Amino acid sequence: MRVVSKVALFLVSLSLIQPAFAEDDPKKDAIHARQSQMELQAFSAGPLFAMAKGDMPYDAAMAKRMAENLKLLDEIDIGSAWMKGTSNMEYPDDTRALPKIWAEDSKVRELGKEYGKAVEELVTAAGNGREALSEKVKAVGKACKNCHDDYRKKDE
Repeated sequence: MRVVSKVALFLVSLSLIQPAFAEDDPKKDAIHARQSQMELQAFSAGPLFAMAKGDMPYDAAMAKRMAENLKLLDEIDIGSAWMKGTSNMEYPDDTRALPKIWAEDSKVRELGKEYGKAVEELVTAAGNGREALSEKVKAVGKACKNCHDDYRKKDE
């Protein structure tokens, strides 16, 4: 019973302090959410790219786990984090997302689907050797680059 009480107290205290971490601006919260997802994707993709390039020893179990992490991250529905009015035009100090993401002729959804397909194929191949990993990791990198080239402000 003491453990249950401690857990309940911990959860209640978390619910009370959480608003202190939230932005007053829901659009900044949205920007932060999507950037956080991208950071987690980069964290999982990093070892995969390093293994594919030979900069890190190939580890089948790790490769499979990191690829599965990418798949899980891709399956998270954070569409609400991509609300209009959250581009670098409105928030130049907070994001590099270009306004054309939200244009009617935007191809960002199609590019997202290409990324998802590349990740699915990577999950299948990741544990099957460095050569198989290398081939599929290139497709993931290309899918990331395609979106970033057109919809993210270039580094200065």
